Amino acid sequence: MRNEQESDVRPGRRERVVDRMLSRRLGLRAATSEYTINRRVRIPMRDGVELLADHYAPVGGSVGTVMIRSPYGWEGLNSALYRAQFPTRGYHLLLVRCRGTFGSAGVWNPWVHEIDDGADTLAWLRTRPWFGGKLATVGNSYLGWTQWALLMDPPPELAAAVIQTAPHDFGDAAYFGGAFNLSDWLGWSEQLVRQERIGGMRAIVRMATAGRRQAPAMSWLPLSQAADVLCDGEAPWFGNWASVRDLSDPFWAPMQLGRALDRVRVPVLLQSGWQDIFLPQTRQQYARLRERGQDVALTIGPWTHRQTGTQGMSMLAQETMDWLDEHVAGVRRDVRPARVRMFVTGAGTWRDLPDWPEYPMDLSLYPASGGVLGARRPPDGTPPARFTYDPASPTPTVGGRLLAPGGGYRDDSALADRGDVLAFTGASLAEELEVIGTPWVELAHSSDTPHADVFVRLSEVDAKGRSHNVSDGFVRLGPRQADGVVRIELDPIAHRFRAGHRIRLLVAGGSHPRWERNLGTGEDPATSTRLVSSHHTIDLTRSRLHLPVQDRTGQPL
Repeated sequence: MRNEQESDVRPGRRERVVDRMLSRRLGLRAATSEYTINRRVRIPMRDGVELLADHYAPVGGSVGTVMIRSPYGWEGLNSALYRAQFPTRGYHLLLVRCRGTFGSAGVWNPWVHEIDDGADTLAWLRTRPWFGGKLATVGNSYLGWTQWALLMDPPPELAAAVIQTAPHDFGDAAYFGGAFNLSDWLGWSEQLVRQERIGGMRAIVRMATAGRRQAPAMSWLPLSQAADVLCDGEAPWFGNWASVRDLSDPFWAPMQLGRALDRVRVPVLLQSGWQDIFLPQTRQQYARLRERGQDVALTIGPWTHRQTGTQGMSMLAQETMDWLDEHVAGVRRDVRPARVRMFVTGAGTWRDLPDWPEYPMDLSLYPASGGVLGARRPPDGTPPARFTYDPASPTPTVGGRLLAPGGGYRDDSALADRGDVLAFTGASLAEELEVIGTPWVELAHSSDTPHADVFVRLSEVDAKGRSHNVSDGFVRLGPRQADGVVRIELDPIAHRFRAGHRIRLLVAGGSHPRWERNLGTGEDPATSTRLVSSHHTIDLTRSRLHLPVQDRTGQPL
């Protein structure tokens, strides 16, 4: 069946020029097919809502169908990047607008409807005469989330998936570390609310000024009303995200797709960046699929979430095409040398590994008096280190795994000079030190209030004294955890500390606005406005930093 009001049209001259330019920019093999376009196809959902989609059909034979579902619309570059890859190389391409976005009917409610809508879209696809029965899914971020939603009940037609920088559990992404991840989800809410009313250039300008423009809302109390301030009441979902703190509450159930990891039956390529907001979940996805014996590969570059679509775009597109050509089109290219491909930051090189490296924690470094980070545990009787966290003037976020602008590797030297941060810095390294795996910190911690957070950071200080972040960790402590030895896992890394540089450990009571402030009262963080400072004490004789250390050949020391 075909919508009577629509018809297949050939791309215009401008579209063909863009296709060729993007194909060259992405470094793809020569195009093999022309294509036609059927715009604004209507796809019925079970509740009567109709979603809009664009169908790009290769002229001549087809090797399969690529389906991508997005809430960001399919105008301009959003569609051009996929159009230049797939229909020009023999794949049908179906670009679907999520419910309530860019002309699709229904109400936009992030993360909630994608299981049913994905299944209904596939049911419609099965009725198309051009669908040959072999399907692939592709996409990053929310476009990856829609893939996990489809994998909650994997269709038999699915032959392969490429999931880039995407979560499978939004509840965990919203409360990673135990506190609400404020800047990412408040900023993203504003983006989604405004996106259909502003053009591409204006969106870029707004992104560049986001930190300054959004600052008042990031500090707004009560927290549950912050989106009303920033988004003029048009993001009703935000108040629920900030208020429903029990992740076992039925509210979160549609947004938790962990069962999909146990149901995947097709080859999956996972792509991420060391500074991507969803890196820990990508790591979980890989580990679970490997544990089940599934065909899975993993690429991690030196990128933030946004940089995967800029700096990493060419490499990841080539990997995607190779993956689909092999698992969908049946063309064996043997271009991937290893299951795991990771970029070693600091060294500036890619490393190919047969699997995710799991090495014992071989090197312990100890925070000591005078801001020293040394190889020996401080002796008994060493005075503790202390700092005060004031939620009225919270320790600021500098770089890190952010969805919001301003993330990634940044000069964080100023953090070490703050009175609410403890900084412990090692001696100059006599030779390079390579760390691959998941660092972790043990802190013998106590606080005068049982409601406290702890933020830790591993940084590298260069020969000129400038410091840059390498890996972060955060935990919100409950009343039973505030006093005692706390173990904090940092972000996984592959990093080489250079000879002549120094390793630094930072300890603070928060990182705002990446995480919401701990108000220090124990009252509901979503509705409270009262602020109480917390005074933290670290027993240096029982605290340490653990590093999985590699030598220059990639073998454990």
